[in-house]
Amino acid sequence: MRLGQKHETHATMNTDDKLLIRALKGETLSIPPVWLMRQAGRYLPEYRALREKAGGFLNLCYTPDFAVEVTLQPIRRFGFDASILFSDILVVPHAMGRDVWFETGEGPRLNPLTDDEPLPTLNLESFHTHLAPVYETVGRLREELPKETALIGFSGAPWTLATYVIAGRGKDEQAAARQLMFSNPERFSGLIDVLTDAVSHYLIRQIDAGAEAVQIFDSWASALAPNSFDKYCVAPTVKIVNAVRAVHPNTPIIGFPRGVGSEYADFAKATGVNGISLDQTESPEWAAREIQPHCTVQGNLEPMHMVTGGDAMLADIDRIREALSGGPHIFNLGHGITPNADTANVDALLRRIRG
Repeated sequence: MRLGQKHETHATMNTDDKLLIRALKGETLSIPPVWLMRQAGRYLPEYRALREKAGGFLNLCYTPDFAVEVTLQPIRRFGFDASILFSDILVVPHAMGRDVWFETGEGPRLNPLTDDEPLPTLNLESFHTHLAPVYETVGRLREELPKETALIGFSGAPWTLATYVIAGRGKDEQAAARQLMFSNPERFSGLIDVLTDAVSHYLIRQIDAGAEAVQIFDSWASALAPNSFDKYCVAPTVKIVNAVRAVHPNTPIIGFPRGVGSEYADFAKATGVNGISLDQTESPEWAAREIQPHCTVQGNLEPMHMVTGGDAMLADIDRIREALSGGPHIFNLGHGITPNADTANVDALLRRIRG
């Protein structure tokens, strides 16, 4: 879809024919599909207006009318090749009974897990009932998106979710979670296990509702030392991938263990994900050698280019495309688009990629 063009209903195009899905299944395309993490968000004036109307971030996530509209806004404006469900990673612990709220200008907050408090448990009936509005949003998006636009569901990864449950916020390289990991490994492993189960069920239900691919965000993976990375990032992801594929064997899965350097390649080999999303610190030439032989590479433009634009942005776009042109590639940012991004730079990015 391009701006101003009419489109057919989403159901008229087979999932496997969509550019994002073709790339995730290993096809090298002359023009890579493109979408941007946090493409629905505060850099869009229409989003800011709707959030004010909604009266709170969680209201946006849990009200399908709002969540559908927010998800569609960047598709109408830019015609990305994929749309990602508008929600938040913390709906998972919220659905497990943890209090979640958002402090203006500071981000999400939870009540930290205390030492004498029982670990969260997973009651699937109440869990899915709580998340029913999210599943409704997915189903409605599947019907309302342009026929060529793939729909991506997502979840936070167990380690990243655990860091928020333990500390109540993201801070200090998640020292509180790392402290519990070493001081009480049995308790920490129990928390990881229940979150792994929850994430698996959540992703399966999103796919049931209509998601055509899913992404697992491990935003705090860089805080883990190598042995801990294998135990608390790689191993839970393997369990999630196996659980999802047992029910939906053909749905592509993207992993994003942000900031882990050379361990991206080990993660790709060990987990068997279909795609790896790279942060902006990684060399695309390195990714072409070490990751593309195993799976699709997604990324990895510096998000600041969406603020500054200009020749430096265009040069980096060209470099990434050239480096990754020999294998399956999805063009994206190295992290989410920031609130101060300029929509004109997003337009320029798409023109550069698509010609």
